[in-house]
Amino acid sequence: MMDGVSLNTDPVVDDDADADEFEIEGDCGMAECISQSGVIQGENPLPPVVGMEFDSYEDVYYFYNYYAKEQGFGVRVSNTWYRKTKERYRGKLSCSSAGFKKKSEANRPRPETRTGCPAMIKFRLMENKRWRIIEVELDHNHLISPVSGKIYKSHKQLGIGTKRALQLDSAEEVQKVRLFRTMVIDVEGNGSVEVSSGEFRSSHNQTSQLRLKDGDAQAIHNYFSHLQLIDPNFFYVVDLNEKGCLRNLFWSNTRSRVAYGYFGDVVAVDTTCLTDKYQVPLVSFIGVNHHGQSVLLGCGLLAGDSIEACTWLFRAWLTCMLGRPPQVIITDQCRTLQAAVTDVFPRAFHCLCLPRIMQKVPEKLGGLYEYESIRMALNNAVYYSLRPEEFEATWEDMIHHYGLRNHVWLQMLYEDRRQWVPVFLKEIFLAGMLPTRPNEVVESFFDGYLNKHTSLKEFLDKYDQALQANHQVEVLADMESRNSGFMLQSRCYFELQLAKLYTNNILRKFEREVEGMYSCFCTRKINGEGEVITYMVREQIEVDGNRRESRDFKVLYYATEMEVLCVCGLFNFKGYLCRHALRVLHQNGIEEIPHQYVVSRWRKDIKRSYVLNHSNGGIDINNPVHRYDHLYKCIMQVVEEARKSEVRYKDTVQALDQILRKLNLVEGRL
Repeated sequence: MMDGVSLNTDPVVDDDADADEFEIEGDCGMAECISQSGVIQGENPLPPVVGMEFDSYEDVYYFYNYYAKEQGFGVRVSNTWYRKTKERYRGKLSCSSAGFKKKSEANRPRPETRTGCPAMIKFRLMENKRWRIIEVELDHNHLISPVSGKIYKSHKQLGIGTKRALQLDSAEEVQKVRLFRTMVIDVEGNGSVEVSSGEFRSSHNQTSQLRLKDGDAQAIHNYFSHLQLIDPNFFYVVDLNEKGCLRNLFWSNTRSRVAYGYFGDVVAVDTTCLTDKYQVPLVSFIGVNHHGQSVLLGCGLLAGDSIEACTWLFRAWLTCMLGRPPQVIITDQCRTLQAAVTDVFPRAFHCLCLPRIMQKVPEKLGGLYEYESIRMALNNAVYYSLRPEEFEATWEDMIHHYGLRNHVWLQMLYEDRRQWVPVFLKEIFLAGMLPTRPNEVVESFFDGYLNKHTSLKEFLDKYDQALQANHQVEVLADMESRNSGFMLQSRCYFELQLAKLYTNNILRKFEREVEGMYSCFCTRKINGEGEVITYMVREQIEVDGNRRESRDFKVLYYATEMEVLCVCGLFNFKGYLCRHALRVLHQNGIEEIPHQYVVSRWRKDIKRSYVLNHSNGGIDINNPVHRYDHLYKCIMQVVEEARKSEVRYKDTVQALDQILRKLNLVEGRL
């Protein structure tokens, strides 16, 4: 039997029904806007996003109602579900214009004021006794305005003494340090997940605050203050312990937040500084841009490497990215990280970093008899298996032959094989972020700027240098791709086609596949019946770095759909077709790569502007904070366009001078 039942299942109840008379008792658990010496500052609440969690049902209502008041609409409780024990376990809050009123038989019925508005949030009680938002619809089918002056019934509960935005009345106050309003994300974990030796541990043995040296706290304050002055969309969240001391910290600038919108399909979480015990307990969120270069998507500092800390950080990052989880997330193999990813990103595919796993082989297996033979057998199973059953047979042969049945680390690797062995990942698009060949390594975004002995203060001093260097590399690659023709090594149609579309860095990688297409020395059709044609493409590949052997690669060709699938899986691994698939297309007289294999993330003709665009919410021109932020966003769009050429730069400077002269004239008349 079902353990719950909805006690208010009609989502279109009348305005005077009990749903609108819902009362909020007690204080709200959301963090308020406080002074510069506190945790969080700002003027407007973030919109609700999937994954946000709250301490109580009432906190969810308060948060959504406060957001609604700032946006200019009312809130009603559409549904509340109860268990047989009368405990609430699910709810739905809607715009007050949701649904339609019931038809009245009165002589003079009131006019219809509802519009069937779809805006709403759904939330439910989780196992950790916190309420999580599970579905969000932000769009309304009617006009809303925060300056309309209309008072909604739900807003009457936001009276004197409730938590509200910091009011800035003068132009000087606008210049003060400000932050996005957000919540201090709290995690109540029980630390019950078991971890093996050398991995992240539960919080029982961890310090509850960041280990800061003299000057570190001031360095953080100074750096964040500087960022806020130059970047109004700079975002950070602070987690304090019960004594009010800094425990965890997350931050992200505008460029990182916008870059996630372009390149957020595959994200890697770099925890090297935690596992290798750096002085700076840094965790970085990394993506790959249209040149195949690393791009920073956010950073965090953690007091401890516990499940609770990792979960807090992931939730903070997800909130910063407006609740849009990646399709794939890559981490080290670690039970703590796996637990946190499962909790915060349940729909994302979780990959384990293959190079980091293979780097541990000397440490984990180096003391075994016949280590070198075991290492070669492991490499053969991991890197050269083309089918799952081939991997299973090779792995079992290695385990049996060398007597490794009871080796704990190898057992754990085998249990997680579907998350890190390439043969099991061929259906997952990885955008080149997971190296799948021997001797490939993953470089840290902060290589050259951070090592084990770098202090936090020193790192913050170098942080901007690292970002500027990364930005400069991207700008130079953009200019090269736009302005200089790519020197083609062949006159292949495929290469000519992509040279017009792709960035030069990606073309160089694709070029190796074009060259390899001509080195495939045997292509034979083994099944030509029906819609699917099967080919075997033979190639000599390098094995173990010192010998070559011939391998047959099975390629399926769907002529009607123009689809080509190779057993090597390179397209999903790297984002471009392999030499075997190109060989089959070429043999069938196809002169252009089918459109489904032209990936937009590599294109050089797509305009990418790194200015954050907030589409929701009106601008209150009477509020100096709103005026400042809106003008800043507008001028940043001008800057992005003006920097692209000398002519644009000169025209922009001239136009800005005219605007300033006009403003000075207006001020002189007042």
